[in-house]
Amino acid sequence: MTTSMADVQRKEPGVVIKDGWSGYSLELFNYPEHYQGDLECVYIPHGVIMNRIECLARDILEDIGHHDMMVLCVLKGGYKFCSDLVESIKAQSRSANRRLTTRVEFIRFKSYLNDQSTEDLHIIGPDDLSMLKGKNVLIVEAIVDTGKTMRALLQHVETFQPKMVKVAGLLVKRVPHGAAELPDYVGFVIPNRFVVGYALDYNEYFRDLNHICVISETGKQKYKV
Repeated sequence: MTTSMADVQRKEPGVVIKDGWSGYSLELFNYPEHYQGDLECVYIPHGVIMNRIECLARDILEDIGHHDMMVLCVLKGGYKFCSDLVESIKAQSRSANRRLTTRVEFIRFKSYLNDQSTEDLHIIGPDDLSMLKGKNVLIVEAIVDTGKTMRALLQHVETFQPKMVKVAGLLVKRVPHGAAELPDYVGFVIPNRFVVGYALDYNEYFRDLNHICVISETGKQKYKV
């Protein structure tokens, strides 16, 4: 049974996409030709992502205020989300005739092999984050599923005694034993499907997609390592 967009409902703290949502036909969108046959559908179009990011930026400014902010971007999947979110925060701050200074630092986790989250979690990034002490910190992560990565990063960041820490997650995935606590700012809550695009990858492929898409079984086999 095909699910309509009426099954995509807005609930706080994010846009909840129900399990039956089948996405949009690929024929309705432009995407790189080299991925033909590798995708099932467009799950969240780029324009919808950008509109949701504007709303998240508004909420962040309402909570943190127009104060200086340290942004900690979780690579690699979070780089597009972080870039667009920071730009929206700065643009909205300028529109309010306020001056907001942001500084972005990058950190990376390696926790996926093919489409499975592994038990091994490695933090790759600056060892010294002492610049976070006494600062308002915004952690930006593209996707949260079990919450293990987010918990590890929060524990790591707290050791540097920031003034306040908030987490923005573009996607929260409904998975068994999923995150007990949601990020402070959530873009979309999605079913347990492996999605790619908008810098989310499958073994380093698909980051160049503008839309968030569902990878096909053919795509998984083609790019499996």
